[in-house]
Amino acid sequence: MTDIIKLTAAEIAAKIASGELTAVEVTEAHLARIEAVDEKVHAFLHVDREGALAQARAVDEKRERGERLGPLAGVPLALKDIFTTEGVPTTVGSKILEGWIPPYDATVTRKLKAADVVILGKTNMDEFAMGSSTENSAYGPTGNPWDLTKIPGGSGGGSSAALAAFEAPLAIGTDTGGSIRQPAAVTGTVGVKPTYGAVSRYGMVAFSSSLDQGGPCARTVLDAALLHEVIAGHDPLDSTSIDVPVPPVVEAARNGSVAGMRVGVVKQFRGEGYQAGVIERFDESVALLKELGAEIVELDCPSFDLALSAYYLIAPSECSSNLARFDGLRYGLRTGDDGTRSAEEVTSLTREAGFGPEVKRRIMLGTYALSSGYYDAYYGSAQKVRTLITRDFEKAFEQVDVIVSPTTPTTAFAIGERADDPMAMYLADLCTIPTNLAGNAAMSLPCGLAPEDNLPVGLQIIAPAMQDDRLYKVGAAVEAAFVEKWGHPLLEEAPSL
Repeated sequence: MTDIIKLTAAEIAAKIASGELTAVEVTEAHLARIEAVDEKVHAFLHVDREGALAQARAVDEKRERGERLGPLAGVPLALKDIFTTEGVPTTVGSKILEGWIPPYDATVTRKLKAADVVILGKTNMDEFAMGSSTENSAYGPTGNPWDLTKIPGGSGGGSSAALAAFEAPLAIGTDTGGSIRQPAAVTGTVGVKPTYGAVSRYGMVAFSSSLDQGGPCARTVLDAALLHEVIAGHDPLDSTSIDVPVPPVVEAARNGSVAGMRVGVVKQFRGEGYQAGVIERFDESVALLKELGAEIVELDCPSFDLALSAYYLIAPSECSSNLARFDGLRYGLRTGDDGTRSAEEVTSLTREAGFGPEVKRRIMLGTYALSSGYYDAYYGSAQKVRTLITRDFEKAFEQVDVIVSPTTPTTAFAIGERADDPMAMYLADLCTIPTNLAGNAAMSLPCGLAPEDNLPVGLQIIAPAMQDDRLYKVGAAVEAAFVEKWGHPLLEEAPSL
């Protein structure tokens, strides 16, 4: 079992295709791992054992019939509990959808099934994807496999923890302000936020519609690329979906190189609040890029300093609109409906019981920002800042091919450490938010351990919209050079659970 769960997704797929392993064997090994360690990690909210084994058997039957298998056929995956999955609970980490079983699949879920990827179950997350630590889940926090007293990032901490704990070789996350990249950084894994609109949002429960983006999570750059290719592409069911070909991400991951590339370093992505060990590992990564043949270019993007403020007006405003649908009348939780109360009273009681503190905080912020007399001062101004950030990126990409930065200002902090300080919590997304506001593509990959605490540090790579292949080209080159020089931190230094 240990040998199987340590394989990459690409290796698993190759062994299944050749008949060296069966999909059922692979699935059983990962289900056994979940059973052995997830009580401590709490990466999963629901494990679909029977469904996963049925999918695995179907893959084995295909191979026996001589049918051609896809590049990820039979590979197990952990799915963030924000994607609807027919017949399987989808709670979005909230009590307001406790026990809800969707009657349809999200487009991402459908594409995974069509590619014969085996979905093990649904992973824990901050309620409605609102958070940076997976402490805001209504079902309890997830632990970081590197140190179970630390957070695994958020909002997709369950997906990142499942990878780091070797419960699954692949996972799916969503990124509204950094919720794929930030968990990847603090767990020593790879996470990619594709260009906005490149992966369908149909069936993905909405938090902030102009920012939300699903994407791949894995332990290697190539695995992430293979998964990216499966889930990306135009979807007529999503009005924000981009009707252009998927960039050649797998080819880029197989042919990583930065020779002759111009790599930007933004001066706003360092300074006060950044952990010394994070900056040390980042500077080493920049030096490594230079060794590999890249030209390093210093960039000044002044509007990036305003990104956090703009984000925390735009995202709550959109969330206050999106979450209005949870009224206790159509689906999910219903409280106080004893025949004596009005519909308005039932809705109020349901929301009081069903939404957690962080969700209520953001709904209140957003409703205030959109209210009469404040719309232009707050929401309107934030959208203007968003335009300035987009322009700063456009100017930067006239000078460079990609931008690099630390993914997070610090390594994983202790569970509970920032629970009573929302501003300190929000600062965890300082480096990731500008990309969401502009809609660009970005990746986080491991770049070593911080000397202060021996916890993972992430390197962020940012590329222009629809140039996602650049992420993989640079990421694969950095990953290969890093492994050759220092070894893979997750495979060689991660503590056993």
